[in-house]
Amino acid sequence: MQNDTIAAIATPQGVGGVGVIRVSGGESFQLVAPLLRRPGKESIPSIPPTHHLTYRVITDPQTQEVLDEVLVAFMRAPHTYTCEDVVEIQGHGGPLILRRILRAVLRQGARLANPGEFTLRSFLNGRLDLAQAEAVMDLIGSQTEAGQRLAMQQLRGKLSEQVQQARTSMLGAIARIEASIDFPEDDVPTPLAEELQPFIIEARQQVDKLLAGSDQGRLYRQGVRTAIIGRPNVGKSSLLNALLRMERAIVTPIAGTTRDTVEEIANLRGVPLHLIDTAGMTPTEDPVERIGVERSRAAAENADIILHVFDGSVPLAEHDWQVLEELRGMGYGKQGARPVIAVLNKSDCEQVITPATLAELWPGAPVVATSTLVETGLEELENTLAELVQAGSVMSNESVLITSARHQEALRRGEGILRPR
Repeated sequence: MQNDTIAAIATPQGVGGVGVIRVSGGESFQLVAPLLRRPGKESIPSIPPTHHLTYRVITDPQTQEVLDEVLVAFMRAPHTYTCEDVVEIQGHGGPLILRRILRAVLRQGARLANPGEFTLRSFLNGRLDLAQAEAVMDLIGSQTEAGQRLAMQQLRGKLSEQVQQARTSMLGAIARIEASIDFPEDDVPTPLAEELQPFIIEARQQVDKLLAGSDQGRLYRQGVRTAIIGRPNVGKSSLLNALLRMERAIVTPIAGTTRDTVEEIANLRGVPLHLIDTAGMTPTEDPVERIGVERSRAAAENADIILHVFDGSVPLAEHDWQVLEELRGMGYGKQGARPVIAVLNKSDCEQVITPATLAELWPGAPVVATSTLVETGLEELENTLAELVQAGSVMSNESVLITSARHQEALRRGEGILRPR
């Protein structure tokens, strides 16, 4: 229903200094005003000027108990997030306090808002188009500054503007065709293909421009799943900790310390890098270790990039070959497959395995020598990862990249229609 008034806690769950309750709808002022009064005075349901922050106490409508001291803003339509009358109540950020204030507002006749309903109303009321509405969640969930910039560009309507340019070009062609159909008595000639071609070419160029950066845009939004694979005790967990610059995984000299996958997100030049530390992919009779091995295989199968880690201080073991064959069986290392980086770890020790050896095992794959103990080779590894995920170029503040799979598919369909037959 669009004619009712909705309310919800607008800040995340948990304890904080400030919490916000948002009320939106035609009756929001009338529902909230009776709950407020000036400190030390009787209830006077007055409405302050629009978009002014006012100090009040808020009371329970049944018992008149003072629930909290608040700052409240009454904002008149259409200059609000939803284009409706909106009241925002800023109270102390305790969950109990916020729930009691929300309950008081609901008792006045408001309805609890559904998830995303404030943004839905903003879309339905014409303040946001669909692409902008989708960008709200992208902005909230941004994990890097680059992802945040892309979401902000989309929220400001930059993507919609470029799509609209392509649409305007096509409308120019359609208008000429329809004019020749609708006004035959005025001798409007049927346009020739040569006359329509410039409009179609201009639209296709705009769509192609957006599609050109769509894969990179999705990386900024969704990130890259990078599985750290290898036999036990080659330094996978140490590599995870080194890339994260924090002690996330337990590291011991005992083989098989990691029994489950450990996932964390690192910021790789603006791209969220989903690092997955895995248990050694080796046969085992231990039922717990077996579960960890299966999860490691699943992580490898679903990864975008594999970091295949070897211990350069000891000869290749049978387990190294087993892991190698499993990864090859998943399609890694073949032309067009997801990439592999061969990591020659423990380079601070006397080396038994050389980079040339790993280059033979993984033809065409980058080989990087690292030492997590003395922290060498990590920058080279990050640079190699950045090149693989195409994150090396600097994105300007005005760049517009497609970040949504739905947008990408819609543009691909449009591009197919615009292609000459």
